[in-house]
Amino acid sequence: MGQGLSAPLCGVLNVNKPPGVTSRDVVNQVARLVRKTKVGHAGTLDPLASGVLVVCVGAATRLIEYVQRMPKTYRTVIRLGAQSDTLDADGRIEEVACPHEPTETELRAALDTQVGTITQRPPAFSALKVDGRRAYDLARAGQAVELAPRPVTIDRIDLLAYAWPRLELEIACGSGTYIRAIARDVGVALGCGGLVEVLTRTRIGAFTIDEALDPDVLSAQSLLIELRPPQEAVAGLPRVQLSTEHVAAVAQGRAVPLRELAAGLAGSGEVALIGPDGALVAVGECRPGLESVHPTRVLVR
Repeated sequence: MGQGLSAPLCGVLNVNKPPGVTSRDVVNQVARLVRKTKVGHAGTLDPLASGVLVVCVGAATRLIEYVQRMPKTYRTVIRLGAQSDTLDADGRIEEVACPHEPTETELRAALDTQVGTITQRPPAFSALKVDGRRAYDLARAGQAVELAPRPVTIDRIDLLAYAWPRLELEIACGSGTYIRAIARDVGVALGCGGLVEVLTRTRIGAFTIDEALDPDVLSAQSLLIELRPPQEAVAGLPRVQLSTEHVAAVAQGRAVPLRELAAGLAGSGEVALIGPDGALVAVGECRPGLESVHPTRVLVR
């Protein structure tokens, strides 16, 4: 695949994170295969969780936020009748006395309250920062952590199975959504508590679990074959084709006049700037008022 002007290692990996390890563990595993090359992931999975973890390599780490914005799909098993400080089975579990076992009708009504653009309170055990420190570090130290509720979008929740005390769900949602918080809030609505027992992320954008790689079989050689082009990280952006001269200008951080582009751009917004070889050169911002496209994240040198 084309890598721009000088062809350093750059791209994205769709990795199937196993349960029992952290997302950082997977990143470190990849980093050992590409020494002296920056590696990062787009969207933390809890140690209990498994599934799609997009790992960005080299200059593609500059595109992490675009992957994080992509819609996601999860499958989860929620246990009712119990609650946990971490909101999942890895935490300190406490049984909850239930007045009755919710019917499927009651359960569906509780799930319906979680669909749409809702206000969700993130778990205390999360990677969000409070005064510069990770919330989970404060929570593990015994400090009270109360994170402010924030809007998230949940497109759908499909009930796949229900046999007290467990239900299996498939959830499609936007960025920033915590499945553990859904388990907590459904449990509160039903008056019986709830926690996540199993969680698998099956999709981030076009990255699916069926195509995800087992990190334990990755090698320095296979990684080069499996590395996907960085433009897949910005698949949702409009594409603008650049000439060789434009690529040289963008590599130096210079803007490209709109009149020199044949894309017929209208309005403002971000665009993917593509070189003659089909490789992503940069992400740019279209500024019609200034009649130019300004590079904001350059991948080539």
